[in-house]
Amino acid sequence: MLRFSPIVSRAGSQIDVDQLHIHSILSNQGKKIVVDHDVDQDEAVMLALGYKQEFKREFSLFSTFCVSFAVLGLLPSIASTMNYGTLVVGASPLPWIIAMIGVGSVALSLAEIASAYPTSGGLYYATKQLAPQEGSIGAFLSWTVGWSNWIVQITGAPSIDYGCACMILALRTYQNSDYSPSKGEIYGLSFGLMIIDSFISSMPTKWIAWFNEAGSISNMAFLFVVFVMLLAGNDRMHIMDVDTKFNTAGQAFAIDNQTDWPNGVAFLMSFLGVIWAMSGYDSPFHLAEETANAQLFTPRAIVMTAGSGGIIGWAFMFVIAFTIVDVNAIATDSLGQPFITYLAQVLPHNMVLAAAALTIISSFFMGQACMVAASRVTYAYSRDDCFPLSFLWKQVNPITDTPVNAVWGNSLIGVLLLLLIFAGEVAVGALFSVGAIAAFISFIIPVFLKITVAHNHFTRGPWNLGKLSRPIGIVSVAFVALMTPILCIPYSKGSDLDVLSMNWTVAVYFGPMSISTLWYLVSARKWFKGPKSNLDESYFQSMDNSEYISGLEQAVYSKEGAENGVEVSEKQSR
Repeated sequence: MLRFSPIVSRAGSQIDVDQLHIHSILSNQGKKIVVDHDVDQDEAVMLALGYKQEFKREFSLFSTFCVSFAVLGLLPSIASTMNYGTLVVGASPLPWIIAMIGVGSVALSLAEIASAYPTSGGLYYATKQLAPQEGSIGAFLSWTVGWSNWIVQITGAPSIDYGCACMILALRTYQNSDYSPSKGEIYGLSFGLMIIDSFISSMPTKWIAWFNEAGSISNMAFLFVVFVMLLAGNDRMHIMDVDTKFNTAGQAFAIDNQTDWPNGVAFLMSFLGVIWAMSGYDSPFHLAEETANAQLFTPRAIVMTAGSGGIIGWAFMFVIAFTIVDVNAIATDSLGQPFITYLAQVLPHNMVLAAAALTIISSFFMGQACMVAASRVTYAYSRDDCFPLSFLWKQVNPITDTPVNAVWGNSLIGVLLLLLIFAGEVAVGALFSVGAIAAFISFIIPVFLKITVAHNHFTRGPWNLGKLSRPIGIVSVAFVALMTPILCIPYSKGSDLDVLSMNWTVAVYFGPMSISTLWYLVSARKWFKGPKSNLDESYFQSMDNSEYISGLEQAVYSKEGAENGVEVSEKQSR
């Protein structure tokens, strides 16, 4: 059990914003916040950032990591994105290794920002604080980051549930070769999964934490089980009539370019599978307002998710590379799900069913975790009136203490996005690439500001990169700058390119972003100034002779206490 000592021991004290080690929308204004109850470190930071503490902090480091690892969903992610990696350059694990250098750099930079701005809308909030304070550039960049990150969130659950539905129906086709799912059946099943996710995401925070802990533990266990099944149950010599149980190193690491582009470009294009599979590591940021010890536990959960996901994901791809038999057969499979076809090349019939079932269950947990993270982002941005009908989406349900309206608003948008199913596989596939490019752009703008205009005044949180902050940030920005146009390139070109093979990322991402930019230029620039405090004037009453929180009275973390999640005051530690 985490124990936290209150910073303010009695009601009637004030929090001096400028004496807290936080740079916020209330900084440098001489603000002193009146409190009428005991306030711990998390709530003090929240108030200093300009927001009321409206959620219960019932996520520990482990449960926060569990949500993000569930969002990461390595097993279903790798299964759902085989056609964005394996079917581009073959099964080689090399793209995963190299892509993780860039992905890991972005994750580390993001973790440092999360420690400094532990709010649910942290990326958008941080952008405004890190941007130049003169003029309106900060508000515009904040607006852009907010909308880009929101697109990531609202496409997450639909894309995962679509992949889950395809896997379920592919399993039926595997059992009955005469069956071929219609688009209506795929949509209906995806729709049903979205509704179930929404109900679960509307529960109280403690219940959601328990559910995601169970989901993440299951996800890790199932990933290990399938991993072992592929090694121990490998029967490809009998199933596919090949001479060896495993491929040679030369076969496993070979690049098999199946695009119309040169090998180098195709190699970079295959990074989409890695980027999308690893895109859930930012989830702890969006749960910061429900996480205890948020300035430490939030960045730690981000790093834990990216680190463990990168290592485990590479190991899984390594096994696939050494066991896969015929990439071309997978590319032209009749089941509608390349991962099921791959399993059928390697495992006996019953083991295919078992491995697929475990993947489907993991996919369900992943979709639900994405729905939770998305609702918190919608709530945070609506709190600053960024969206139409923001007054609805920023309400916290008095029974569950969760943003139920935001959950169902996102769900409605998700089921509408799933209508892309009827436009064809390539169109609905844009949900995957859109999520990748939208995430990268929303991540990298505050990172770019941190290493440039804000380099000398960025107020670091207790978890930071020290002297490595700028070098890692430069690698992050360079990687995203390289990958952004790559993610928009279609796999075909010239006479082979048609409407069905077009990369729809440009339309599905830059279309809505263009509309949001036009809205800002025409209207929002007149009233949107960036994140705004939801503390009313009663929080800032003047109190003479009151007890202030000085720098020495702030709660800090001793080395031993931080490792055990125990908060102690600096006075106590001396």
